Amino acid sequence: MSQAVHAMFSDIAPRYDLTNSVLSLGIHHLWRKRTVKVSGAKSGSSVLDCATGTGDLALEFKRTVGPTGKVLGTDFNADMLSHAPAKATSKGLAVDFEVADAMHLPYADATFDVASISFGIRNVDDPKTALAEMARVVKPDGRIVVLEFGQPRGIMGLTYRFYSKNIIPLIGGLLTGNRKAYEYLPTTAAAFPCREQFTALMHSTGRLTDCSYEELTGGIAFLYSGVVR
Repeated sequence: MSQAVHAMFSDIAPRYDLTNSVLSLGIHHLWRKRTVKVSGAKSGSSVLDCATGTGDLALEFKRTVGPTGKVLGTDFNADMLSHAPAKATSKGLAVDFEVADAMHLPYADATFDVASISFGIRNVDDPKTALAEMARVVKPDGRIVVLEFGQPRGIMGLTYRFYSKNIIPLIGGLLTGNRKAYEYLPTTAAAFPCREQFTALMHSTGRLTDCSYEELTGGIAFLYSGVVR
């Protein structure tokens, strides 16, 4: 992640949760619930959530793995991550958080049952390296799940492109004071590999098999899944 992008996330961190909820009309919470379900996480599972941001997906995993399970949320940006512990405490959920780079995870091989990343893979410098690292720290037959924005087609695509180009920067700028951040984020989503292109990237790591995807909300978001060899 470039210093400019790192600074951008630091700047919008205080209003990030509110802005996400407004811009997605709260639908992002449903996407995260689906991510947890597809991951196969269950009571007692150990989960690593990369690029956890303010911790929303990590908290969703903790609700599933319960008191006997462990969830560790990591992020490269300490300012984003700083909001996560208090959020977890307020919800009565015991989740650990650490600053870590998804491309250089400081954890031993085969440590976790599941590794996830939501709306973060397109912001790492080398997505393939990050995917390989996530797979490295997951046990064989464990699962990697990736939740990311995509490019919807048809009428939904036309509507969403207008929304992304015009409405997201406007509202995002008003809520956070950083319009450029909300011009950057839709632009990167529109250019990022999607559908079969992304599952091919997952396969290319040599560490994942049974890679698949499903479209969420007409293709606004995609949920990718792969099994560790």
